[in-house]
Amino acid sequence: MAELPEAARRFVAEARRLGIEIEPVVYPDGTKTAAQAAEAVGCPVSAIVKSIVFTTSQDEAVLVLVPGDLRVDEHRLAGIVGSPVRRAGLEDVRDATGYAAGGTPPFAHTRDLPVYADEALRRHTEVWAAAGTPTTVFPIALDRLVAAAGASWADVSERS
Repeated sequence: MAELPEAARRFVAEARRLGIEIEPVVYPDGTKTAAQAAEAVGCPVSAIVKSIVFTTSQDEAVLVLVPGDLRVDEHRLAGIVGSPVRRAGLEDVRDATGYAAGGTPPFAHTRDLPVYADEALRRHTEVWAAAGTPTTVFPIALDRLVAAAGASWADVSERS
């Protein structure tokens, strides 16, 4: 574990505290986008979980877990949370989760956040997510991820 970046080591420790053993994979060239992550691990882009932080009009953070091949529909999300939302800025993401944008894991954050998992994630039983940095990802069973994140299922992605 010493070869992992500090944020990934912290995430692994927090996951372990939650009773979840994960084994992050390091990709030095980065997995900053869902397409890069999918190519690196050899899975469909839809099996990559993007952890995206939004801020409500009351400046409360909300985390959305969405498949790598879809985007969050901010109007749908606003209807669910009962407030207009906007994508959180870099400092807001770090403040809300303890991790940088682009490497935000789906759980084990420094603050408790409402979490919504998009229904389209159900296309896969195993998914990959960021492990605290833009160069680390990990596989996890979808049901285990949703339970660990305390996520509520919601239809929040854009549809074409």
